Amino acid sequence: MAYKGAHLAFKSRWHKTDEELCRHSMSFDLHKAIQNDFFQSYLYLLEKLPLVKLYALTSQVINGEMQFYARAKHFYQEVPATEEGMMGDYIELSNTDIESSREFLRKFVGGVGKAGTNRALDCGSGIGRISKHVLLPVFKSVELVDMMENFLAEVPNYLQGKEDRVEMYYCKSLQEFTPAPQRYDVIWIQWVSGYLTDKDLLKFLIRCQNGLKDNGVIILKDNVAREGCILDCLDSSVIRDLNILRSLIEMSGLTILREERQEGFPEQFFPVTALAEM
Repeated sequence: MAYKGAHLAFKSRWHKTDEELCRHSMSFDLHKAIQNDFFQSYLYLLEKLPLVKLYALTSQVINGEMQFYARAKHFYQEVPATEEGMMGDYIELSNTDIESSREFLRKFVGGVGKAGTNRALDCGSGIGRISKHVLLPVFKSVELVDMMENFLAEVPNYLQGKEDRVEMYYCKSLQEFTPAPQRYDVIWIQWVSGYLTDKDLLKFLIRCQNGLKDNGVIILKDNVAREGCILDCLDSSVIRDLNILRSLIEMSGLTILREERQEGFPEQFFPVTALAEM
């Protein structure tokens, strides 16, 4: 009963989105399927209901993918392979984000008992903005994974002379990608966790944990909701609150080492938080 009010508040959010979702041509049935899955996930995280109680996001399929994922891929087909495209036209925030990410990373690499500096994995890499500005100044090599082939094709041009330090490119969606065992000192996951359902994010974090070397660290950085879970029907993603993110991380068997809120972003933006876990 302690969470009844939170549940009702969370559920009421969805009723306000019905009309907007229709305007974006998302079917009523699909909206209900998405609403049901994420609300059931939220109940699970709070009340520890058995995982079998969670329902599949949708049974509708487009080219072998669930619509939730297919719509996201369709959205990114229209995004240019530029730094502006990677920042969603908020290029003025890129330097602020990069500086904060560099400072956060320094806390966990180099030195006794910290992650090494040999190899990092950039998840949802796009054209390699994080690799270029955050990872390559620290690590000997990087590997990049992204679902968009045209983004990965632009990486060598974007890295401007550092492309020879990219060991591997993986053109895969994260729900389908498995990091090689004990291969990475750091796995960086930024502005991409919202494109995975709760269950797929949980499974991905477990696979990432297996991909870490000794003392390796996963860094997840993303927008966070103030309460519950918010669906963005434009790019087919979700924004989770910190309690949901923490619960998923803990359920994966990882331990949160540190949380840090991004400073310097405009107040009207969703808060952005970095979490380090191992």
